[in-house]
Amino acid sequence: MSVTLHFNRSVVTKFVLSMTLPELNELPVNQLKEALSTCCGSTVWVNEMARLFPIESRESLFEQSEMIWFALDERDWREAFDHHPKIGDVNALREKFASTAAWVEGEQSGVSGASTSVLEMLAEGNELYEEKFGYIFIVCATGKSAEDMLEILEARLLNSPDEEIQIAMQEQHKITKIRLEKLLIA
Repeated sequence: MSVTLHFNRSVVTKFVLSMTLPELNELPVNQLKEALSTCCGSTVWVNEMARLFPIESRESLFEQSEMIWFALDERDWREAFDHHPKIGDVNALREKFASTAAWVEGEQSGVSGASTSVLEMLAEGNELYEEKFGYIFIVCATGKSAEDMLEILEARLLNSPDEEIQIAMQEQHKITKIRLEKLLIA
């Protein structure tokens, strides 16, 4: 379930990225919240989800996750967005997001073979997006190439702030669901 690592007198708990539902149900609350936070960075979502445990089934877990997510407000969604590296930002992925780096690398694998020009356009688009909307570009990157994500980014830059927050929130929900699936092994 988890491994405790000792570094210079500090103790860090690092989760094995998959566990069974019974193992998740048995985690102490602080470890449960830490595991859930690898799926979604909203504190309110994590706390609300943690209150449901022990949970009966995977289906119930996914249903409750969705209900809680869609009941949150924009502040909570934005907090969750802050827990993602920018699409194509490999340095941020390695440094700031080490706890979910393996998942994110897989999710953003379409960026790995991208040309320098596409990566530069993604970086420029990310900057324009953040300036316009006040948060990073959120897209469920699983199965998408860098070119696909760039096309989506460019199209979404045309949205109004009200339209875009709804789209970004839906994309975060997709990411959370995928990560919950990765967290739980059958």
